[in-house]
Amino acid sequence: MTQPIVFSGAQPTGQLTLGNYLGALRQWTAMQDDHDCIFCVVDLHALTVRQDPAEFRERILDLAALFLACGIDPDKSTIFIQSHVPAHAELAWLLSTFTMMGELDRMTQFKDKARSHAQNVNAGLFTYPVLMAADILLYGTHKVPVGEDQKQHLELSRDVAVRFNGLHGPVFVVPEPLVTGGGAARIKDLQDPLKKMSKTAEADLAKVMILDDPAAILKKFKKAVTDGLAQISADEVNQPGVVNLLNIWRAAKGVSMEEALTHFSHNQYGRLKVETAEAVIALLEPVRTRFLELRSDPAELEGILGRGAELAGARAETMMKRVLTALGLPLNARRFGSAQGRS
Repeated sequence: MTQPIVFSGAQPTGQLTLGNYLGALRQWTAMQDDHDCIFCVVDLHALTVRQDPAEFRERILDLAALFLACGIDPDKSTIFIQSHVPAHAELAWLLSTFTMMGELDRMTQFKDKARSHAQNVNAGLFTYPVLMAADILLYGTHKVPVGEDQKQHLELSRDVAVRFNGLHGPVFVVPEPLVTGGGAARIKDLQDPLKKMSKTAEADLAKVMILDDPAAILKKFKKAVTDGLAQISADEVNQPGVVNLLNIWRAAKGVSMEEALTHFSHNQYGRLKVETAEAVIALLEPVRTRFLELRSDPAELEGILGRGAELAGARAETMMKRVLTALGLPLNARRFGSAQGRS
């Protein structure tokens, strides 16, 4: 049987956190044996915010290297940079003619970003979800791993696909959300365990970054907020900081909450913090080592990304031929050959 196609991507907006690794990247690597996975550094999306070109270019390559270091296997999955496949931007324009202004105006993420970037509320920020729809629909994607903040965008992708298909036939697959994670996806801020761990947190002690060195990781966990109850339990209401540490330790170790509670039945917060730090260091140090290897060998990284872009581009062209034909646009013979029929 043909494996279901999964598409996912991330913006090159800086380092990713332990929460991103446990809740997303580690889940991506687990899908590779039974899904046709396409992973993309969505650099075009990041242009809605003004970027320093030199820094931006390095962050794009950093994120691609991080994907690979976390376990994305280019022999099993397609990994590439979005701007290396021009069909993403091309399809976004075509899909914008099937997207209603009212639909985009209802996007809560646009409203949030418009408030935080009040001096640069550009049209790209408004049409961002259309480019996301193009990313997904371009590859006949069946499943999309989504977080809570992206569900609305996926619904728009589904609506646009249904609208296009209703007018022009079954060109697009209507994608479904893919729910992954569980406890591992609920990693909280180390200083405020009522909030999700975020790379945008102001306090450095609040977040563990994937590429943090062991000394930094140990320091952050030793400073993690707990409470004064002097007991280790799974009481999220009264002990959110303790439960956060338990969730991180068991995610790193691959054990249940019951096993974690038995292991930490000594009720010593200091040991909980240190052992959680040690488990995270053991989990992330191979990732950090591989990342540094890739970034020190530009030829290897560029070769992997170049091959990924070729594979993604060939798949994208198949879909673009179908879309252009369905819309009645004459096909460019140099691009697609002389046949004008539906592929």
